[in-house]
Amino acid sequence: MKKVMILLAFVGGLSHEAFAQDYEIPVKKGIITNSFWSNWYLTAGVDYNASYTSEENLGNKNPFHVDRGTFGFNVGLGKWFTPVVGLRTKFQGLWTKRVLDADTHHAYKYWNLHEDFMFNASNFFAGYKEDRVWNLIPYVGFGVARNMSNNRNDLSFNAGLLNNFRINQHFSLFFDISYNSMDGSFDAAENDRWNSYGKFAMRHADKMFCLSLGVTYHIGKSKWSKAPDIDALMEMNREQLDAMNSSLEDQQIENTRLRQLLSQKEPVQEVQKEVQFVSTTHSVFFNLGSSKIANRKDLIDLKEMAAYGKQYQQQFVVTGYADSKTGDEKRNMQLSSERANTVADELVKMGVDRNQIIVEAKGGVDDIAPFSYNRRVIVKMK
Repeated sequence: MKKVMILLAFVGGLSHEAFAQDYEIPVKKGIITNSFWSNWYLTAGVDYNASYTSEENLGNKNPFHVDRGTFGFNVGLGKWFTPVVGLRTKFQGLWTKRVLDADTHHAYKYWNLHEDFMFNASNFFAGYKEDRVWNLIPYVGFGVARNMSNNRNDLSFNAGLLNNFRINQHFSLFFDISYNSMDGSFDAAENDRWNSYGKFAMRHADKMFCLSLGVTYHIGKSKWSKAPDIDALMEMNREQLDAMNSSLEDQQIENTRLRQLLSQKEPVQEVQKEVQFVSTTHSVFFNLGSSKIANRKDLIDLKEMAAYGKQYQQQFVVTGYADSKTGDEKRNMQLSSERANTVADELVKMGVDRNQIIVEAKGGVDDIAPFSYNRRVIVKMK
């Protein structure tokens, strides 16, 4: 008898080892798109812009020449819809220049409000990386510009290269190099130089070369999550169930052999006690989101258990579970109840009186690994 007990403990240890293995969720190469309220950001900074007007006659084209440069500010609101694609609304002003020649380069008030299509080249070519320090983001956009000093409105075309430098999860610095273009009459310079340039000047563009430096604040969730590979998960689930059922089948064969050994060498009463020890609990497993038994092989040992319980009028406790990592609390409680009743119905088909069965539902749990094994029903005899 002592040798038999050691053998049973060894078989049980193999089963426990199978349940205790590590589990890693497989993921796809793609990225999950976050909710609409994720990945928003605010920006604020200072501008330096150099004006190139359609009517100018200034030979020095240096953007940092004193006759061209003015300072202003910018604010923006944007959202990333994926790690690569986003939109930004940007307001910039407040001063720029009407450059005609070395003697005429008057400053005037303006603003430019534009919507930009953002493309994160770093994430596109090098893959998404949460803690990347530098992100290179080209963009193009269109908007409306207003010359407040001369009461002029015009459409604007905008393009640029945004450089983001990560500080932490919520803050980053940016350095933006941009180009803005409006109609050649935007700066109202034709009022002063009409005789020299005439209507020909209006067919050319007033341009601004702009450098911006500022801070970005990322609102709320700014990370992106890897997409779980559902097909791979289901395949792993099936493989794990098959491996577990194979192990249980081997255990059943070994238990049968041991019972036969006992029946030859031990009194019948002691054999019955050993059978009760071996078969007091049994597990039946289910697939994700299902109350249909994953493998009918799970019912083989349950038949033996049902026969024993029927013969000796034992009471069965049938407890259903779901895994807590999928589904909400309400759905998991419902699913665990459905699974428990499915197994209870199988016991009734095997001849067990319904009055001998107590059904319990425990909802979602994370008691064993891999977590797919938590999708189970445990049958016990009291």
